[in-house]
Amino acid sequence: MARVGLREWLAVGRVIAAGDLLRNSGPLQEVARFERALCDETGATHALAVTSGTSALVCALQAAGIGPGDEVLVPAYTWMATVAAPLLVGAVPVLVEVDETLAMDPDDLAAKITPRSRAVIPVHMLNRPCDMDRIMSVAGAHGLVVIEDSCQAVGVRYKGRACGTIGQAGAFSFNQYKNMTVGEGGAVLTSDPDIHARAFNAHDMGWAYRGAGAPEPRGPMFVGGNYRISEIQGAILRVQLRRLRRSLSRVGKRLAIIRDVLERAGLSVAPHNDPDEVLGLVVTFDTEAEARAFARHRGVHHLFDNSKHIYTEWTPILDGRTFHPGFDPWTWAGRNAPVSAEDCPKTLDRLRRSCRIDPMARLPLFAVRLLARRMTA
Repeated sequence: MARVGLREWLAVGRVIAAGDLLRNSGPLQEVARFERALCDETGATHALAVTSGTSALVCALQAAGIGPGDEVLVPAYTWMATVAAPLLVGAVPVLVEVDETLAMDPDDLAAKITPRSRAVIPVHMLNRPCDMDRIMSVAGAHGLVVIEDSCQAVGVRYKGRACGTIGQAGAFSFNQYKNMTVGEGGAVLTSDPDIHARAFNAHDMGWAYRGAGAPEPRGPMFVGGNYRISEIQGAILRVQLRRLRRSLSRVGKRLAIIRDVLERAGLSVAPHNDPDEVLGLVVTFDTEAEARAFARHRGVHHLFDNSKHIYTEWTPILDGRTFHPGFDPWTWAGRNAPVSAEDCPKTLDRLRRSCRIDPMARLPLFAVRLLARRMTA
């Protein structure tokens, strides 16, 4: 979780003193400057700041032309918003198992593709990148749009490339619990000018090709929502972005210590799709009982106890219930039933047997080493 302090307070003060909080007309243009800085940090050509990671996914799906009758492949282990976003644009989610890395299984992805499949949303959970080489290969072979959910991996890299910039679009979250925070916020990343223009349209009512950083229209405008953020949020995010690398470096150093202690003790650390930059640590046991016992240690969390990240807890999606009975994406996609609790048994088994390790980023290194040793005592 990112920290908020004096620098953010001062940045907000400058915005308030300037007297205009709207991103389109504020004299400081904090949001536009943040978007440019985010492009510099990630290597994306375009970045669009929005109100949440969920709205980033919705805008990206709309920008990619995903809608009624379409299927979107999503992992069975993710925050519920990843699966809700396709439904909000009229498409349906199709659950894909996760593999031993706790990320989308490319083999099951390939097996779940149908003639209605239009997009895939791989999710980089717990700062742990998916196997993007294989996912991009499968998606390319079937003509699928790839929208990376990098909400839990802001600033993380996969083989030298920023998560969220490998597919056609990516979604970031700046929620309270993410690597950067403004309480609630998000961003759409892309290097495709058409996707950027359509996402901009989607995030501001389909009217707002206006102000600093606005793209030129690339096709007819359509009715959008209102997912704009304010200059206050932009100012805070600029401060947060400047210290992101340093924050992730602290995480990496501490996890390297913990991983060394755990592996020396013979614990089974879950494999990582990019072992050169490990910023998320998971331990998988042979049984659920072992995992629950290990979770009693400080800084350890049993993955199966994580509420809305477990697909069997997604009650309205399991029930196929939307805001109105006439809004029925499953019927439009020719599916008789929504997501089922029996869809991904391998995922449920792995989550029951796995624990994530808190990096304890605010503790000194000697304390992290001591706590790691206690985990193996």
